[in-house]
Amino acid sequence: MKLYEKLAADIAALVQQGVLLPGERIPSVRQTSQHHRLSTTTVVRAYVLLESRGVIESRPQSGYFVRARPGESAIELRPSRPSPKPSAVDVSALVLSTLRSIRSGEAIPLGSPYPDSSLFPWQRISQYAANIARRYANWNVLDDLPPGSPDLIRQISRRYLENGYAIDPNEVIVTIGATEAINLCLQAVAKPGDTIAVESPTYYAMLHAIERLGMRVIEVATDPVEGIDIDALARLIDEKGIAACMVMPNFQNPLGFQMSDEKKRKLVALLTEKNIPVIENDVYGELYYGDAHPSSLKAYDTAGIVLHCASFSKTLTNAYRIGWALPGRYHGQVERLKFLNTLTTATIPQRAIAEFLKNDGYDFHLRRVRKAYAQQANIMVAAVRRFFPKGTTTSRPAGGYVLWVQLPEGVDAMELYHAALERRITVAPGHMFAPGFTYGHCIRLNYSADWSPEIEAAVQTLGKLAESLLARSRRGARQDDARP
Repeated sequence: MKLYEKLAADIAALVQQGVLLPGERIPSVRQTSQHHRLSTTTVVRAYVLLESRGVIESRPQSGYFVRARPGESAIELRPSRPSPKPSAVDVSALVLSTLRSIRSGEAIPLGSPYPDSSLFPWQRISQYAANIARRYANWNVLDDLPPGSPDLIRQISRRYLENGYAIDPNEVIVTIGATEAINLCLQAVAKPGDTIAVESPTYYAMLHAIERLGMRVIEVATDPVEGIDIDALARLIDEKGIAACMVMPNFQNPLGFQMSDEKKRKLVALLTEKNIPVIENDVYGELYYGDAHPSSLKAYDTAGIVLHCASFSKTLTNAYRIGWALPGRYHGQVERLKFLNTLTTATIPQRAIAEFLKNDGYDFHLRRVRKAYAQQANIMVAAVRRFFPKGTTTSRPAGGYVLWVQLPEGVDAMELYHAALERRITVAPGHMFAPGFTYGHCIRLNYSADWSPEIEAAVQTLGKLAESLLARSRRGARQDDARP
């Protein structure tokens, strides 16, 4: 086989395996030439061969793209249309049960909310922690009262600056993960009985915070690509008396979208005008698949209404739950609540992470993680398309490591969850992401682990289970129709 034929065969195999998806841009001739150490002439011949075979297509001034195969046009997820009425929240029992099922080391953790730790430098961070523990045997807990370790706060502030946005270090409050940051911020801006607006579907940790504090939730229509419907939110603010808003503008869990800069500005402007605080969960902000770090709502906030929350649990280590909040004009309340709730955040993990950020190439680590997740997202989407029933649709994540899967009507996500669990496969049923049963035929899948035969077999099994449930549902419907 000649060099250009081998290159063409390799690229065709990536398309077949779902690593490169229809409509996706493939590396340029120059990039491929450099990466494979081939002449540009060889690469051009390979691309021409692939184009002649209908695998890729050339678009003027844009490059080469994977050609969509006949009959393979994707069915897109539609924007959600939740009930406009406030409701109580009661999802914690289901979430706890699901997380316990994931705990088994023998289960395939497709339902896990946590990233696979194999890409994390936890051994290096643990070495820093051990060295710090030896140096500071007689640690005084008062040394790290809120807002937290000065070394870590300095590194967090530098990180924002490196990503194009300068923050005031005095605004940072270190917390026990982003979960504590979210809970503290919500407690600072609302009281029991208040109504909180959220995206639909939304990450269940946000619902937990609302449930724990005795508040009510109202879901806002959300587009799977563009994010929360700002006009719908404006109407709900005027009609329902909303106390605060909670959103994930970057790589929302479970939909994976990234709101545009224009829409982020518009959202902050609306909430500033209405004097309504917004809690921004940005735990996935560093896990982007594009070329540049996304902006945050915080970058457009001039009135201090954005309470920005983030953590290192999704990007660096989930062994040490270290997060932070930038609470804007609510800084004083959040800092006081932090002191009242947990006094301090563990000192040694803070300093260990600060040492890693200072010395060990955080950007290099993140580039490796992003590349892996972007590739695994493509593989998971292709596998779902291949193995799941016809009519299944998925999100198109722009970052993060979770995929939202909408099954055909008739497939009950809870039944699928229990059937999968019997086969040692976990999924996150859609019921966890809303206060009602709006997403009873949806599941969320985690694709952060390296693709393996075991994971592929698990996805194939899920597809067969879904087919079986769908067929049973349709048989039942036909029997009902046949009754006099």
